This record gives sequence, C-alpha cells and structure tokens, in this order.
Amino acid sequence: MNNNDIFKKLRVALMLRDDQIIEILELVDFRMSKGEIGNIFRSQDHADFMECGDQVLRNFLNGLVIHLRGTKENPKNPNEVLAKHRAEIPAKENFKSRPEFKAAPKTDFKKKPASNPKSREKKPAPKIQVVEKVKFNNGKKKP
Repeated sequence: MNNNDIFKKLRVALMLRDDQIIEILELVDFRMSKGEIGNIFRSQDHADFMECGDQVLRNFLNGLVIHLRGTKENPKNPNEVLAKHRAEIPAKENFKSRPEFKAAPKTDFKKKPASNPKSREKKPAPKIQVVEKVKFNNGKKKP
C-alpha cells in the first residue's frame, strides 16, 4: 500500500472534496493546486498520474489534525466537524424526480382479462436426468 492509496482512502472515509483538501493543506502552509490533487487520485496507468510523496502525505495528516481537533488555543470537536462535512454533501436525487426521466403518458389500451386465471400458473418442469446412472467398481474386476 503506497501513499496514494492511503490518501485516497482518507479522502473517501472523511468524504472530502478537492477544495477541502486544499484548505487542509493550507492550514500547515503547504500549497498545492487542484490539478495536482486530482493527479494524485488518478489510476497509476494514467498519463497524468502523480506519485504522492511523503512530504505531501505528512503535511496533509498534520493539517487534518488541525482541521479536526483545532489548535491548543482554539480546540474543536472532531464529531461536529465531520457532521458538518456530511451536511454539505448534497443528497442524491431520485432519478424519477428529474424531468428527463419522467414516464411517458399512459395510453388508453386495456388488457384483456385472462379467461382462466389458473392457466397462468407455471407447471413445474419435469426432471431431466443428464448423466446416466453408472456403477463404479473402483478398478475391481467382476467375478
């Protein structure tokens, strides 16, 4: 597990966006652009992939401590900070509430009622024996 994996897992676990990561890094006077942050989170086979160095991860972790706990003079409750992050994340929309996924208007077609409702019941399929029954004698000759 390398630094990129650790950084990705912390980002997902704490539900952090790129701009929040930049703010956390600025708490310890470490500046990175949003593009550089995005390159760290790319897959290794991507052309713009950037290896997360020890210095970046160390500064992020130090900034994260200040972000969650606060300073000695101005302490914070980490649970309140995390709750604030959760509240900032927009709720996922239900796809049915979006206008482009509205159902088509219903037509006036009517279904014909089945003449015999029991005829719709499925009959169990007969068992088909795939392999013949074979008696093995385990290499013993018949007398």
